[in-house]
Amino acid sequence: MISKIKEIIINKGLDGYIVPKNDKFFTEYSKINNLELVSNFSGSAGFAIILRNKNYLFVDGRYTIQAKKQAGKNFKIFEIPLIWPRNIFESSKNKFNLGFDPKLFTYNSLKNYFSNTCNLSPINEDLFNKKSNKNLDKKKFYKLDEKITGESSNSKINRVIKILNKKKIDYLFVSAGENVCWLMNIRGKDLPNSPVANCNIILTKDRKIYFFSKFNKISKIKKKFINQKVFFYGEEKLFEILRSIKPGSFCIDKLTCSIFNEEIIKSNFIIKERSDFIYYLKSIKNKTEIKNMMKTHIEDGVALTKFLHWIKNIKKLNLTEKQVEKKLENYRKQNKNYLYPSFDTIAGSGPNGAIIHYRSNKQSNRKLNIKDLLLIDSGGQYKWGTTDVTRTICFSKVRKQIKRLFTRVLKGHIAVAQSNIKYEKIGHNIDKKARQSLKKAGLDYRHGTGHGVGFFLNVHEGPQSISKNNYIKLEEGMVVSNEPGYYLENKFGIRIENLVFIKKIEKKLCFENLTFAPIDRDLIDVKMLTNNEKNYLFNYHLETYSKISPFLNKKQKKWLAKLI
Repeated sequence: MISKIKEIIINKGLDGYIVPKNDKFFTEYSKINNLELVSNFSGSAGFAIILRNKNYLFVDGRYTIQAKKQAGKNFKIFEIPLIWPRNIFESSKNKFNLGFDPKLFTYNSLKNYFSNTCNLSPINEDLFNKKSNKNLDKKKFYKLDEKITGESSNSKINRVIKILNKKKIDYLFVSAGENVCWLMNIRGKDLPNSPVANCNIILTKDRKIYFFSKFNKISKIKKKFINQKVFFYGEEKLFEILRSIKPGSFCIDKLTCSIFNEEIIKSNFIIKERSDFIYYLKSIKNKTEIKNMMKTHIEDGVALTKFLHWIKNIKKLNLTEKQVEKKLENYRKQNKNYLYPSFDTIAGSGPNGAIIHYRSNKQSNRKLNIKDLLLIDSGGQYKWGTTDVTRTICFSKVRKQIKRLFTRVLKGHIAVAQSNIKYEKIGHNIDKKARQSLKKAGLDYRHGTGHGVGFFLNVHEGPQSISKNNYIKLEEGMVVSNEPGYYLENKFGIRIENLVFIKKIEKKLCFENLTFAPIDRDLIDVKMLTNNEKNYLFNYHLETYSKISPFLNKKQKKWLAKLI
């Protein structure tokens, strides 16, 4: 694939070509990963620059170890945000001329990557010649009942229209499929791990909706909107519709509106705002959504607890990482509401656990060793909710150093769980608390402490998160993960992750756990915990027992009770 791109570079008189991970819908997990085709790197974020004589791969701190292993032979690896392409090209005497597909980039992303250090040339052709997946095209979009979502699509549309009118904006172009799904209470089967529908809409201030997608996917939902002002078109009809509607002002999204689409809109309309406010509306879950998520997490907690009981009590540890993945999913499949994983399970044994977003394959699939730690990060899509949980477990007595490290991570996890959100307000402040115990020992981890989570949508959703660079105000109803960790390259990884939601108790905003599954007591140095931390752990395991034990057999109950 690289040789094909280099041919195009030479034929078009370019110095290089940029290959992103995302598809034209800018989703995190898509069916086809062009970046993997080019570089062999399979992570969920990153981009490559193919030059005539060099290849660069840019990934964030979650993926530096993985990128070196998968792509290090043919690519020089850079970690963002420590190094951006602009840092590399700014010292060049002559500006490099780089090609890119305008359907796969936003102006915002290219500005972040390059500033003004390169000449960027749009190439309006698909270099990867992807054929339409006929089986995927048969999978129809479907509508969720208001009993599931807690709010009708009419009500949501009315809320968005009010904001448009307040801002004096005529049109909203919703380029993110996940936001269309939330607004119209629809879901799809276009992605491997998320029930997102690949589609876009134009919403007008007088309540018309122009809906763009593959036309053969809409037959089910078309009937549901028959009495509303919703007009369905093939995804190629955007330009035609934009030419037919009245001139006015637009709100687009700088994160997901491609350069290709932005240029079409700019040709006839004024772009007044570049931030889709549906992200924020969607991030605040209503009481029905929270209730459904709580139910889902009990079901998921039962599966994980049964799995943890099984693997902690196994007589002979004759297992590979792949067998561990399958066994855990088999426990989830016992629940009739389970649909599929919310992301590819991470089952990292020993040194593989140090690869933050590890995914086992034929080459890396490691046999478990009794002396190694096992890090398991997994989740499910259920009717109706999305889960994500990480546990680190051991199979023999561990060294004091390992216990201390695990306990420092646990102290960070508890510090987040007990946050006073009314005082801390933003994820940036809470992230500091999560790292405090590790930093006292001169240690840290190279990922955010927590990401936002959707309601039966994406496992990673913003705008809120618990991370160094997030300044979004945390509000009642938001859901985030709480997952500090520590990783020693080529040795082991430690991470403890629960999902939490923000609840108002009297006048205080606090985190309430959604996830209930035991934390491995064999890895805890109890002497390092304060009385407050010991009480938290006791109460967490007591609540886990009360919620999970009714669904366990006698042996599983007895084992879980010992952890309190």
